[in-house]
Amino acid sequence: MLFLYIHGFNSSPASYKAQLFQKFLADRHPEHDFVCPELSDYPSEAIARLTQILAGQTPDIALIGSSLGGFYATFLAQKYHIKAVLVNPAVKPHILLKDLLGKTTNYYTGRDYELTTEHIEQLKQLLVDKVSKPELFMVLLQSGDEVLDYRLAEQKYADTELIIEQGGNHSFEGFENHLESIVRFCTRDF
Repeated sequence: MLFLYIHGFNSSPASYKAQLFQKFLADRHPEHDFVCPELSDYPSEAIARLTQILAGQTPDIALIGSSLGGFYATFLAQKYHIKAVLVNPAVKPHILLKDLLGKTTNYYTGRDYELTTEHIEQLKQLLVDKVSKPELFMVLLQSGDEVLDYRLAEQKYADTELIIEQGGNHSFEGFENHLESIVRFCTRDF
């Protein structure tokens, strides 16, 4: 199986969770492959890149998406009927990111760019209002997420395999404690 890790807003393949999961697979499950592409700041370009990776891979692929990556993973899992694990996923980033319009910097790459209304409009096009295939999703939330209101994700993903931990933060403290269960969820039959 190929695990496609989808990083979040202003992140990169160098994110802690991506690196941790890649090392875990290499050490404990070398039979599986891992890829985490660096994604464009433009949602339409990011989805085009992810779709390109998915071409010819389904159903032997699973998604892991963190924050905005969870938003993207929701869209792709529903469209291609593949499993996805979401970690503190963004539910309505087109609303959240409106307050950040203007110059921004990617935390990992140091690259500056302009967040515009075009980004917001592209995010609106990817919105999945209601999860119609909850069996495809495992969702990890922490109530102490300082960036996203976990209750929005709790409501949206109520019928999925939902794990809510009290406390924590947006980066999801203790992610390493869930790696084996992520692999089990993604590799078991429907």
